[in-house]
Amino acid sequence: MEEYGFFLSFNELEDLFRLPVNPETLEIKESGDSKSYTIVELGEINAIAYPKLTEITIESIFPAQHYPFVLVRSEGPNRLLRPFEYVEMIQKWMKSRRPIRFVLSGVNLKGEQDHSAVPNDLALNMAMSIESFTWKLSAGTSGDVEYSLSLKKYVFYQASPVKIVKGQVKAEPKRASDKAAPKTYTMKAGDSLWSIAKKILGDGQKYKVIQKLNGIKDSELKKLPIGKVLKLP
Repeated sequence: MEEYGFFLSFNELEDLFRLPVNPETLEIKESGDSKSYTIVELGEINAIAYPKLTEITIESIFPAQHYPFVLVRSEGPNRLLRPFEYVEMIQKWMKSRRPIRFVLSGVNLKGEQDHSAVPNDLALNMAMSIESFTWKLSAGTSGDVEYSLSLKKYVFYQASPVKIVKGQVKAEPKRASDKAAPKTYTMKAGDSLWSIAKKILGDGQKYKVIQKLNGIKDSELKKLPIGKVLKLP
């Protein structure tokens, strides 16, 4: 059996849940940013600009019990959460000031009595910022939460290191990621503070920052043991 499912995740699947009840409609806003000018003898002209970021609005409920139309399990790792668990998770994501990932997917259900879902044939998959989140307790229900979630497409951006090659400036692109930077690093065979700074911080010269943060003496730099956990800036 196949149907559509809506999934929200944070920090590259550190947190993940499927919307327990699909919204009746999904509003997707795609708009341009054209500007009009008036030119003598030509009149009004329209200058086409880059399109604005995609906006998505989701309205549904977080149910307090396992109704027949709920699309997730009542038990197990993909179980139905309590309504306020969903609310608290979204609030936590907003406070992090990091993007989430929105996926609209065709999903295969394993069986009529098993409401677990496996993503299949992705329709939409994009990083998004949470622009607004409103919720309220449904009147006359046993604790269902009605909500409206507004998302906007997020474009990763960062300063890129450059190098000069035969007189030409070339940027060194970095892969964008919605995963938060690690706060610690466990040393492996062949590691040095310089190689760790290069890999994690993007600049080997920043090894002194790691050295100072961890209180490592100069005499200890070549004797750091495998398995040592380093704090990162």
